[in-house]
Amino acid sequence: MPTAAFDPRIGDIAGREHRRLLDVAFRMLGDMGRAEDMVQEAFVRLARTDLDRIDDVRGWLVVVVGRLCLDHLRAASTRREAAAETWTLEAATADEADPADRVTLDDAVRSALLTMLERLTPAERTAFVLHDVFGFPFDTVGTVVGRSPAACRQLATRARQRLRAEAAPVRAHVESPEHHVVVERFMAAAAGGDLGALMQVLDPDVSGDGTPGGVITAAGPPTHGPEDVARRVIGYVGPRTGTTLVSSFVNDQPAVLVTRDGSIVVVLLLDIRDGLVEHMHAVGDPTGLANASQ
Repeated sequence: MPTAAFDPRIGDIAGREHRRLLDVAFRMLGDMGRAEDMVQEAFVRLARTDLDRIDDVRGWLVVVVGRLCLDHLRAASTRREAAAETWTLEAATADEADPADRVTLDDAVRSALLTMLERLTPAERTAFVLHDVFGFPFDTVGTVVGRSPAACRQLATRARQRLRAEAAPVRAHVESPEHHVVVERFMAAAAGGDLGALMQVLDPDVSGDGTPGGVITAAGPPTHGPEDVARRVIGYVGPRTGTTLVSSFVNDQPAVLVTRDGSIVVVLLLDIRDGLVEHMHAVGDPTGLANASQ
């Protein structure tokens, strides 16, 4: 491996960018393990590259992760198209989504997460996630998808139209930019153990409770007020817990997926109003989310 692979700056970059890249990859793929694989591959490629020749490392990583995910989506689509040709007419019903548009998800959260995105083509899904969810410009999206910015704008528009048209039958909710910003601030403060910054994202009357299960052996009494809720959050998902936080949307609600070793161990459901979190509910057994959404 070239000398650049041992550049000490790689570790600092990984510390800053890992969570955001994992967020992007998970939104595109819906599979935490595969998302982590894509992010790790991006850092391997970065280690083989001369950092001094990259003007925007974050942008470079986003493009690499996006391309890796898009290649995976296209390959999955091709495999499913081939498999679909062997189905009998009795096996394929009109109510089922086209298998070619599906991406393998963790069974525990399949119904609760990304249902709406499964209806999009790989290119539409990529344009929508990168632009509408994460706010990347269409120039960047075009670099990932391999199309012009104008064509990517059309992809995102078509994705929005399809999501709105199918929102009722699939219980889909298109995440608002405000909610995404609040969740990002919440995750950054919680993961960094910054009590003051986390309190600033919480409503003065915020409350928190939970459903025990998994790593949460007992829910304990509800918490009230920014400081108590913030301390509880940092205790569960702070920098000493070995967890990674990924934003998502569960059952029409902004959520934070708490992962450890590539598996979802806790889901934090957030009620957001006027740019602040007013209630947080921790679900200790994420398998219940899929059952609740059916």
